[in-house]
Amino acid sequence: MSALDIAPTDAPSPPAGFVARFDGPRPGAALPAPRGPLSALLLETLTSRVAAPSSEHLVAVAERAAHEPDDLARDEDAQLSLFLLYASHYGSLPDIDARHEWDLGIIAARGVLERRFEGDLRERVEVPEAPEPTREAVAAALFALTAPTPGPSLSRFVAKKATIAQVREFLIHRSVYTLREADPHSWAIPRLRGVPKVALVESQADEYGGGDPVRMHAAIFARTLRGAGIDDRYGAYLDHIPATTLASLNMMSMFGLNRRLLGAIVGHLAAFEMTSSLPNRSYGDGFRRLGFGPDVTEYFDEHVEADAVHEQIAGRDLAGSLAEQDPALLPDILFGAAACLTVDEWGADDMLSAFEEGRSSLREPLVP
Repeated sequence: MSALDIAPTDAPSPPAGFVARFDGPRPGAALPAPRGPLSALLLETLTSRVAAPSSEHLVAVAERAAHEPDDLARDEDAQLSLFLLYASHYGSLPDIDARHEWDLGIIAARGVLERRFEGDLRERVEVPEAPEPTREAVAAALFALTAPTPGPSLSRFVAKKATIAQVREFLIHRSVYTLREADPHSWAIPRLRGVPKVALVESQADEYGGGDPVRMHAAIFARTLRGAGIDDRYGAYLDHIPATTLASLNMMSMFGLNRRLLGAIVGHLAAFEMTSSLPNRSYGDGFRRLGFGPDVTEYFDEHVEADAVHEQIAGRDLAGSLAEQDPALLPDILFGAAACLTVDEWGADDMLSAFEEGRSSLREPLVP
């Protein structure tokens, strides 16, 4: 029996409206095990208080990690390496020494991986034809791109069929982004001006709790994890999380940290918000079906309402207004939106296939 195959809770569910006084997930967990030569080198380097290896050595190892795999989005060594490199900027894993954040060799190695990752995405992601660069035309194109489609989906499976063990695995996948919710998109704030900047700040203010740390979406999700019997320390399950899940967060970080990809991170956020409300309703229904209480479902219920508002802000005031301000960014706005849908679909399809086949969706199933 898996450690996830236990009852939702031994105690009664808290009353409706109950909110624990808690302002966020606990500090990051221990570092993961390496998944190949580059992640092994980076784990040794990023946690060391001595100088990093030479730029030439770091770049040479990164070149092999970037160009030997056929599919970088599914390569465990490359995606864990990117995750570790970005974690240095976020400060999400405390064992990574901050003094290496801007080491030239480490930044050069990151650039090698990013060029291959971005190139693969641009080759594989189908981008829709660009509309006129006006606020309403861009918003209409994004709503058309993100419109719900019939057929099997992870959210429908969770709502109707998923077991307790499966929804706990689902939460573990989600934890790698959601315990840092909104952070990748916030890199865009200083790069915007006027209406798009105001729109992004308005949306992010909600994500960060509107002044109340208990209402931060990352904090609400941490309560969801604890209510479901899952460790809420950031990175606690990194050894179990596969490359495709890491690739989704890595793509956001790449778009957000590179100023030249401003259009892509804005388009990503627009698609992210436009495809949130309906799936979160299904996820909440699935957890209620399995007997979980409001301490677990609050996160999903919060997003049903909040993201119905955010999608309008992101589509029109953020993405549409940015395209009006700078039409040259429109191709990347559409690319970022399409890449969001594509990469998230890769991970969701892998998870759904595993669940339908009765096997674990994790790299390493959890043990009792």
